[in-house]
Amino acid sequence: MSDLSMQKRLAAEVLGVGISRIRIDPERIEDVEAALRREDIRKLIKEGVIWAEPSRRNSRGRWKERHEKRKKGHRRGPGKRKGAKDARADSKEKWVATIRKIRRYLKWLRDHRVFSKDEKENRRIYRKLYMLAKGGTFTSLADLKRHLRDMGYEVR
Repeated sequence: MSDLSMQKRLAAEVLGVGISRIRIDPERIEDVEAALRREDIRKLIKEGVIWAEPSRRNSRGRWKERHEKRKKGHRRGPGKRKGAKDARADSKEKWVATIRKIRRYLKWLRDHRVFSKDEKENRRIYRKLYMLAKGGTFTSLADLKRHLRDMGYEVR
């Protein structure tokens, strides 16, 4: 078989692909051998004697299946996790979000005088609950509401 490396190189440059993707029709090899200029190569490409194979990519099928599962929460168990707990969800950010929510709710309760009709008493109870929240007594807003119900306050 004749050496068509120059023709393949020219075709690769003309088509803008790598040499390994260039294919030549085995029945028209003589025509390709005679093609020594880019113009000749372009003519053969137009005739369909020389063409570039489509690029081969990695299949995304398996990835898509896994991705759909993970969106549903599957495949995220302890066996899949790497790194410290804080690496996945920063505990400080979680705390900040929780305490802001709790403080916002406490302020709403204070301003709407849920604790007591007496202003001084209302402030005293608010301060007590605020300091408990700051100390980490309540793990969530639901926990605070549970505490308030136990204290005898009607909360929504």
